[in-house]
Amino acid sequence: MKNSVLLALNPIAFNLGPIEVHWYGIIIATGVILAVALAVAEGNRQGIKDDDIYDMILWALPAALICARAYYVIFQWSYYKDNPGEIIKIWDGGIAIYGSLIGAIIVVILFCRSRFIPVWKMLDVAAPTVIMAQAIGRWGNFMNQEAFGKVTSLSFLQGLHLPKFIINQMYISGAYRQPTFLYESMWSFLGFLLLISLRHNPQLFKRGEIFLTYVMWYSFGRFFIEGMRTDSLYWGPLRVSQILSIGLFVGALITLVVRRRKIMMCGMLKITRSRRLKEKSNDK
Repeated sequence: MKNSVLLALNPIAFNLGPIEVHWYGIIIATGVILAVALAVAEGNRQGIKDDDIYDMILWALPAALICARAYYVIFQWSYYKDNPGEIIKIWDGGIAIYGSLIGAIIVVILFCRSRFIPVWKMLDVAAPTVIMAQAIGRWGNFMNQEAFGKVTSLSFLQGLHLPKFIINQMYISGAYRQPTFLYESMWSFLGFLLLISLRHNPQLFKRGEIFLTYVMWYSFGRFFIEGMRTDSLYWGPLRVSQILSIGLFVGALITLVVRRRKIMMCGMLKITRSRRLKEKSNDK
């Protein structure tokens, strides 16, 4: 058996003099660029100016990156407190999707309020593009040989009919591993396809519900995939991402149900008022 170093793909794409350009960064940047392009196109459809989306992204991207790294470092503080110089080395991996989402959502809310843009509308525009970027971004983890699962067998991976380059890359530390990066990428991409296919159906989605569906879809899948990983961040004996996934799923579901009930009640009140007005006009 060849060792994992010989089988692994080179995480460095090319060099610019002394600067190493990593595949991880290229893949993440590709996902972001595609997400921005799709968000602008949908924003135009929804009456949101291009400049508003670009300005928002200029604030949201740095916040997402900082929060993603901070989230990871906080839960790995036992290591980073003794190696503070490595905190900024995001090109080696170690950014948490949930951290980036928290940072980005805070910026979106503040930005939309400052520009008098409906927050739920902007979140609906962004949600499908974000989950698409997440699907692409997981391949950065693949290049870095991270976000993998428990030990498995070569025959199991071959049974999934995976390309040889994926199987080879999953040979890590002397053993084949579950390709959990691939499971999450596929789950996220499927969510993207569903959201963009159904989002313009007014009978299915009210304002804000595309975003809430995204939260539920991603957190549901992430809960189970996280349980298969061996590099999870922990809070005591519990996996942080699983706790957060449960909280986000339940919170989004409750929010969706409560907002739907309010919409239904408002609709019923309008119907009742309309009937009363008609009755009064008929009495006259």
